[in-house]
Amino acid sequence: MNEERQQQLREGFSRSGMMQLLGAQLQVIGNGFCEIIVPRQDFMARPAGMFNGAVIASLVDVSSGYAAASAKPVDSYFTTVELKVNYLNPAIGESLIARASVIKNGKVISVVRADIYASGPEGETHAATSLVTMMQLSGKKSPRQPKSAAEDPAAEA
Repeated sequence: MNEERQQQLREGFSRSGMMQLLGAQLQVIGNGFCEIIVPRQDFMARPAGMFNGAVIASLVDVSSGYAAASAKPVDSYFTTVELKVNYLNPAIGESLIARASVIKNGKVISVVRADIYASGPEGETHAATSLVTMMQLSGKKSPRQPKSAAEDPAAEA
């Protein structure tokens, strides 16, 4: 992956409303690999203290998409076809770390494995593992999502 593609992916990540909400940081983006860190926030925790499964699933989805995109040409965009998450251990810690790697980089379909770790003072705990199927929408750039009702009159309906 060239520097231009890497910069394009980093800029796209920085515009993601979901990643902003989670306070996520794109640590590593490489050819077929992505690592994202999400610091713990109160709204992410279940009453028992572990990260909510929805946060983990969102992190799986996004990290898999970026891993798949990092292995493709500049004009590619991905959508999730299937996502399976196995929750292995309670995700208790100060942050979540997603490490996603492309297993199969097909012409249209890519298969990605994403592992989620809960990180704390005692190290990392493997909290979840997943298998994600992504479909490349060739020649399409990421659709622009309106930021407000002023930019999208249909949003007011």
